Amino acid sequence: MGHHHHHAHSHTHNDLKGRNLLISILLNIAITVSQVIGGIISGSLALLSDALHNFSDVISLIISYAAARLGKKRASSLKTFGYKRAEIMAAFVNAATLMVVAIILMKEAVKRLLEPQEIESNLVIWLSLLGVVANGFSVLLLKKDSKENMNMKSAYLHLLTDMMASVAVLVGGLLMKFYQVYWVDAVLTMLIGLYLIYMGYDLLKESTKVLMLFTPRSIVVQEIVESICTLEPVKNVHHVHIWQLNEEEVHMEAHIDFKEDIKLSEFDVILERIEEHVYHKHGINHVNIQPEFDKCDSKNVIVQD
Repeated sequence: MGHHHHHAHSHTHNDLKGRNLLISILLNIAITVSQVIGGIISGSLALLSDALHNFSDVISLIISYAAARLGKKRASSLKTFGYKRAEIMAAFVNAATLMVVAIILMKEAVKRLLEPQEIESNLVIWLSLLGVVANGFSVLLLKKDSKENMNMKSAYLHLLTDMMASVAVLVGGLLMKFYQVYWVDAVLTMLIGLYLIYMGYDLLKESTKVLMLFTPRSIVVQEIVESICTLEPVKNVHHVHIWQLNEEEVHMEAHIDFKEDIKLSEFDVILERIEEHVYHKHGINHVNIQPEFDKCDSKNVIVQD
């Protein structure tokens, strides 16, 4: 049995990521409280909807922060992978909450559209402006990490969509102030809900694939099998499993049937070539190979366990 790891970690980067999340949490708590008070006083559903979305941001950011902290915990005999999947689970939960919040917003928007109400637009304008500035700052803090981490991307999407929601509420407030078009409050809420569903669905789908141990989209199993079969004295590659553990680790296990009863030292040389190939060509950084010779088992590439 052979295995190999290629890993790279940065504790300084993780600490910075955690600090940025904490700042975003505190900012969103302040926005949520001010928007709830302002929404009740002004009677603006869009402002209350934005506050609800901000509250979901606070929850999602706390989940993301907790997951990022858990992800750094060491593995043990009872948790051999540690908490490496914590951030993927956080991304899944956050994506799901995005869509739930969206449905709630759209339901309330339909009610308000049927019964438009006069709204205190000055308060809406100032509080939505606060939301744009605070969320915009949070978006800038998390933007870099969102490109390489699914958990951070889920937090970033919550904040990005909330910033856009605040922009929409601001535009609505200005239209209500100068043109007395009160139905725009409900229409903007509906648009915010639709956008949340659009943004959340893709992240929900991607995190589900990782949790279900699906092969990463960029990897073609047959190509890997064919390339390994070109090595001498490999006869057959079968029982292949490739899955993504988290953002940093892609694992592969396979059985290799050899034409000859080779020495262990010869197998080690072949294994090293396989490890380097799949790492540099396919980004697989954990390889576990079971060598076989003249063994009677299924030779299918994919075998249901």
